[in-house]
Amino acid sequence: MPSKPLKYNRILLKLSGESFRGEKNYGIDSSVLSFMSNQIKDIFDLGVQIGIVVGGGNIIRGSEAEMQGMDRASADHAGMLATVINALLLQDSLEKIHKIDTRIQSALNITEVAEPYIRRRAIRHLEKNRVVIFAAGTGNPFMSTDTAAALRAIEIDANVVLMAKNDVDGIYESDPKLDPKAIKFESLTYFEALQKRLGVMDSTALSLCMDNNLPLIVFDLFNPESLKKIALGDSIGSLVTSE
Repeated sequence: MPSKPLKYNRILLKLSGESFRGEKNYGIDSSVLSFMSNQIKDIFDLGVQIGIVVGGGNIIRGSEAEMQGMDRASADHAGMLATVINALLLQDSLEKIHKIDTRIQSALNITEVAEPYIRRRAIRHLEKNRVVIFAAGTGNPFMSTDTAAALRAIEIDANVVLMAKNDVDGIYESDPKLDPKAIKFESLTYFEALQKRLGVMDSTALSLCMDNNLPLIVFDLFNPESLKKIALGDSIGSLVTSE
């Protein structure tokens, strides 16, 4: 049991597809996958109920495939299938290494490898201390996995959305990799994030969170114990709220 009470009992963790590839140009880095599952295990052991939305950008991005001439709807569906691959890999890591019961729910009908997304079943899995990985985005083209993360968080009554970033520990006024003097926001409102076009997540996802008073924390997943510290209420990353 944690030494202090949990601040968040049920979270929605958004993992980008890019986080799965580590330092590679594409694909999956097994060491990164292991690190992510260890981070998840840390908060699972605290008693946090965990929903996860995964991206697929390490395999294919719909918007980039469209730029190369592919029909956008078809490209987005290919991207959804890429998220299922990442979900299966993460499920295997959580179950094989950490013995954590994990369920994949897919917005596309792929019953051989995943359950269909059913809100009440997802909540029941969480109540039974199972990790639930939501794959295939919303199941609709032209919708990002950021939007899927906001939507699923609202549907499962999550306390917060945790946006895991790579090598960026929060929200900055400009790209800190290009501008070393960029100022980090410790906290800001959704309206400010939309107005300043800070690239936190797409505007549809931000608006969903804002309209439903759902807090968002942007943080660096690869900062050790960051997830655990957030669950226990430490100030990590950048907090976005409606007020």
